[in-house]
Amino acid sequence: MERRALLCLVLAGCLLAGLVLFILLWAVRGERWAASAFNRHLYNNQGILISGTVLDRNGEVLSTVDEEGDRIYPGDKTCRKATLHVVGDLYGNISTGALKAFAQQLTGYNLIWGAFGAERGSELYLTIDTELNETAYQALDGRKGTVAVYNYQTGEILCLVSSPTYDPLNVPSDLEENDKYEGAYLNRFLSSTFTPGSVFKTVTLAAALEELEDLEDGTWTCSGAVQIGDGTVTCAAAHGEQDIWGALSNSCNVVFGQLAVELGSQTMERYTEKAGLTNSYSIDGISTAKGSFDFTEEASGDLAWAGVGQGKDSVNPCSLMIYMGAIANGGKAAVPRLIQQVDTPGLLPALPRFTHWTKRLIAPDTAETIAEMMVNNVQTAYGTKRFPNMELGAKSGTAEVGGEEKPHAWFAGFLQNEEAPYAFVVLVENGGSGADVAGTVASKVLRAAVGT
Repeated sequence: MERRALLCLVLAGCLLAGLVLFILLWAVRGERWAASAFNRHLYNNQGILISGTVLDRNGEVLSTVDEEGDRIYPGDKTCRKATLHVVGDLYGNISTGALKAFAQQLTGYNLIWGAFGAERGSELYLTIDTELNETAYQALDGRKGTVAVYNYQTGEILCLVSSPTYDPLNVPSDLEENDKYEGAYLNRFLSSTFTPGSVFKTVTLAAALEELEDLEDGTWTCSGAVQIGDGTVTCAAAHGEQDIWGALSNSCNVVFGQLAVELGSQTMERYTEKAGLTNSYSIDGISTAKGSFDFTEEASGDLAWAGVGQGKDSVNPCSLMIYMGAIANGGKAAVPRLIQQVDTPGLLPALPRFTHWTKRLIAPDTAETIAEMMVNNVQTAYGTKRFPNMELGAKSGTAEVGGEEKPHAWFAGFLQNEEAPYAFVVLVENGGSGADVAGTVASKVLRAAVGT
């Protein structure tokens, strides 16, 4: 009897331990279980989510479920293509789309009520502006790349377009074979990295301003090329004698290559990490890709090219945009977010969403100086006519990618406007000139964003 009683106690203990474990897993993973594609209350036999409505910040419906239980999108094809990578496709191939990444919010699941009312689901309001997305999509004009604009004081992403894109209601039959759609499932803004080119000079500049004495009093002479170590760093033109302000507006490789070598590999690595370009940010639970850099001390020619954004440098567009926001905002910026609010019928009103901030990415005095220099770039190099009535600071980048391919075109920066505190990034893959190609895209999108 004692042995049987002991056995019963052991079994009861195992049952209790299993129950505790189940409750813990239920609390931690319950949302994931409920949002599983095997749940026929929430997904149909094709694995399509049949619960919840996705809307933009203005209440425009981007995807919902009709009376027959089928998921539908807006009637306008341009809208569907422009918002695809934010909303997502029917089958979850775009992992960063709301239908996949925010399925738990769409189903209205919570620990108390479970997925009660799943047939209706929740209303998920995104931070994006559909019209602004359409403007960005049309400005890219079918070219591969990405465009994003966000409020660096609140974190709201107003525009996020990734290209190539496609119509989720009319998926091309050759989507996975046609080079035209290469990487169509990939959100280039969140999940990719690219050679940055001269936009990276803002990081080298930050290091030089803080580490090298009397930088702003010095001058350099650019004859179009300079021998550094075992390599030659070339410029697009011979810029002649210039100070650091002129070197940035001219985007002089000769000057910034020399500065990188003078700073050294450890300093360059430290400032790149401080700028957040090697970080992975969490955008409402979506992890961004990490940038990667190789600052080699021994081969100073390689270090010089790394300092101008070439070589093995690779940056994520989202991280770069956040850095632009930090320059404009005195050293810190809001972490971007895509969810505006979630309304679940029959339950309490949605709780307010709080702004999360980055660590200090750049010293306040340094940020102020670089911001002034980037505003000067627009006035002296890019032209203010394309950006009317804007306190715009920007840096272009023309990133060589090797072979016979055209360079990537970059344009990144910010608005210093109390009513429109926006940071932005534009990347046109193999687009050519950053100032001309990506700058033109940025002009169209920013004018739409501020209503000029």
